[in-house]
Amino acid sequence: MSLLFSKTTLGALTLQNRLVMAPLTRNRAIGNVPNELMAQYYAQRASAGLIVTEGTSPSPNGLGYPRIPGIFTEAQIAGWRQITDAVHPLGAKMFMQLMHCGRIAHPLNLPPGGRVLGPSAVAAAGEMYTDAEGLKPNAMPTAMSEVDSRTAVAEFAQGAKNAVAAGFDGVELHGANGYLLEQFIRPTSNLRTDRYGGTIENRARFVLEVTRAVIGAIGKDKVGIRLSPFGAFNDMPAYPTTEADYTYLAGEVNAIGLVYVHLVDHSSMGAPPVPESIKATFRSVFKRTLILSGGYNAVRAESDLEAGRCDLVAFGRPFLANPDLVTRWKTGAALNVPDMSTFYTPGAKGYTDYPTLAA
Repeated sequence: MSLLFSKTTLGALTLQNRLVMAPLTRNRAIGNVPNELMAQYYAQRASAGLIVTEGTSPSPNGLGYPRIPGIFTEAQIAGWRQITDAVHPLGAKMFMQLMHCGRIAHPLNLPPGGRVLGPSAVAAAGEMYTDAEGLKPNAMPTAMSEVDSRTAVAEFAQGAKNAVAAGFDGVELHGANGYLLEQFIRPTSNLRTDRYGGTIENRARFVLEVTRAVIGAIGKDKVGIRLSPFGAFNDMPAYPTTEADYTYLAGEVNAIGLVYVHLVDHSSMGAPPVPESIKATFRSVFKRTLILSGGYNAVRAESDLEAGRCDLVAFGRPFLANPDLVTRWKTGAALNVPDMSTFYTPGAKGYTDYPTLAA
C-alpha cells in the first residue's frame, strides 16, 4: 500500500491517511464569524487525514485581513462547532491554525478598538486589501509593550481553549509567513533592545512563551507549529543567520514537546528555496511528527515519505480545487485547476463549487 494513503498516528490521534489539507486563507467569514458555507467547504475535503484550518485570530487585534475568522467570541466558537461537527463524522481530524497578523494589517479591517501591533514600529512593505477602501499600504504597527506581549500570550492560550471547546483536535501556531510570531523571530522586523530583541534567544522568547502557554492550556499532544525558514512572504527578507536561528528553534520546540512541526517551503511560488540541510536538521533534532509542505504532488510526497524525510505531507492548492483529492490521486484521475480570481472573494463561487468525480 502507498504510504501516502496509509493510516498513521499524530500524538494520540489516528489519521486515516498522511495527507494534510494545508491552511488556506479564503476570506469567507463574514463579520469574522465562521458560517454554514465554510462548514460545507471543509466537509467536502474531509477525506484528508488532517485538516488545518485557515488562519484564525485569537484576538481582535490579529484580524489583519478582511473576512478572516476569529476564535475569541461565543458566536465564533459556535460557528466553528458546526464545522467540526460536519467534518469529524467524515473521517478527518482538525487542527485550528491560530494566526495573529501583527503588522500585516490595516485599521479598516479591525473591529472598533482593534490595534495594529508588532514587535517594533516597522511597517511591512506592500499593501493590504480592505473591503471599505480597496488596497491600502500596510499600517505602521505600534511597538508592543511588555503588557501587550503578556496580553497576546494570554489571548493565544484562551484561543486554544476556545478551539477545543469548538470541537477541534488541536491547534497549529502560525509562526510562519510574516505574521506576528515570525515578526518577533526575524531581526528585520524585530528591532527591540529589551529581552525580546537582539539575540535569537531573545527574538524567539515570545514564540516560546506563546507555545508554552498554549500547551499549558490544552496539552502538548494538541499543539503544533508552522515555521517558514527562508520564507520571504510579507516582507521577510533573507538574513545571514537564518539557518542558525532556525536550528536553535528546532531544539527549543523539541524540548517543549510539540506534537508536530510544519515546515513550509514557498519556493514553488517564487520564494527562496528552503535548503535541504535545514529540513534535515528539523528531521534529526525534532523527535515528533514532521510535516512538510510546498508544491508537492502525490509522487513527490510518496518519495519523501518513503525516504523518511517527513511523516505527513500538506497540500494547499490541490485541496482547494479538488474536494475529492484523495480519490483523484488514488484513481489517477485528472485534477481541477484552481481559479485564482476567486481565492479570496466572498461567496460560493470558486469555494464550494469545484466539481467532484461523482458529480
